[in-house]
Amino acid sequence: MEITAAVGAVLGAFGLSGAAGLNAWLPLLLVGFADRLGWIDLGDSYSWLSSTPALIGIAVVFVLDLIGDKIPALDSVLHGFGALVAPASGAILFAAETSVSSQLPPAVAAILGAVTAGSIHAGRTVARPFVTGTTGGVGNPVVSTAEDGTSLVLTVLALAVPILAFVAVLILLIGLGWLAFRARRWLRERRQRRDASAGAEPIG
Repeated sequence: MEITAAVGAVLGAFGLSGAAGLNAWLPLLLVGFADRLGWIDLGDSYSWLSSTPALIGIAVVFVLDLIGDKIPALDSVLHGFGALVAPASGAILFAAETSVSSQLPPAVAAILGAVTAGSIHAGRTVARPFVTGTTGGVGNPVVSTAEDGTSLVLTVLALAVPILAFVAVLILLIGLGWLAFRARRWLRERRQRRDASAGAEPIG
C-alpha cells in the first residue's frame, strides 16, 4: 500500500508540475485550497501553501496573469517572467506532492518538478510567436484560454487519477515539442523570405 501511495504521489507530482508549466499559479492555488479543505495532506513543510496570506497572494497574481496572458505583446513579457516562475512553481508542487507519501529526496523532487514545468513552459513560449504571426494576435487569447483549461484539467487529474495526469503530461510534452519545431521552422522560413525580398529590391 505504501509503494502504491508513493508511485501515485510521484505520478501526480508530474501532473502538477506539468500543469505549472502551462499556468504557474493555478495549480498552486488549487493545491493550497485542497490542503485547506482537507482533501489532501501536504504535511507540515508545505502547509504554508494553504495559509490565508498565501492563498490570497496567489489568487491575486493568478487573476492578473490570467488577464495579462490574453493580451498580445504583454503575454510575451509574462512568458519571459514565467521562465523563472514556472520551474519554481513546478519544483514546489512536485516536492509538496511527494513529501508525505514518497521517500524521494526533496532536492531530486524539486529538480524533476522544475525540469517538467520548465520544459512545458519553454515549448509554449516558443510556439506563441507562431500563433501571433499566423493569426495577427487574434489567436493568442484562444490559445491562452486553452492552456489555462488544460492546466486545470491536469491539476484535477493529478489529485484524482495520477496515472492519467502523467500520461497527459507525456502527450503534452510531445505535442509542444512538435509545435515548437514547427514554430522555429516557420520563423526561419519567414526570415529567409524577408531577407530574399530585401535583397531583390532595386538599388538607387
